[in-house]
Amino acid sequence: MFIIRTDLSEEERENLAQKVKNFIEERIDGEVEEFTRWGVRRLAYRTQKGKFTEGDYTYIIFKAEPDKLKELESFYRVTQEIFRYQTIRREDLEKKQKIRQKESKIKVEEPVQVIEEDNKENSESENE
Repeated sequence: MFIIRTDLSEEERENLAQKVKNFIEERIDGEVEEFTRWGVRRLAYRTQKGKFTEGDYTYIIFKAEPDKLKELESFYRVTQEIFRYQTIRREDLEKKQKIRQKESKIKVEEPVQVIEEDNKENSESENE
């Protein structure tokens, strides 16, 4: 999640949010699962010496290698239009994925129909 300054136009804020999404997909080889713009919301408290009272929130769920997150966070730091960000590891989503993988590994074998040769030969001779 990250918060963009509201003194930018709506189009500039949308472009910046897309830029972050592209950065995740291209630079850190992440897989974006959910991209949600929450829009302008009032902050719980003033930030940076009372400069900001509201911000444009964007929420992204993505998968990426943990060692590449530093690169994303440094991108957040150098982008002046983003004044707050937070990256959270969602262990609950990881657990759900592991459960799905275990379930897919469990194979249910269908019963095999065995026809005995003796019965087959006996039924053929009776039919003659």
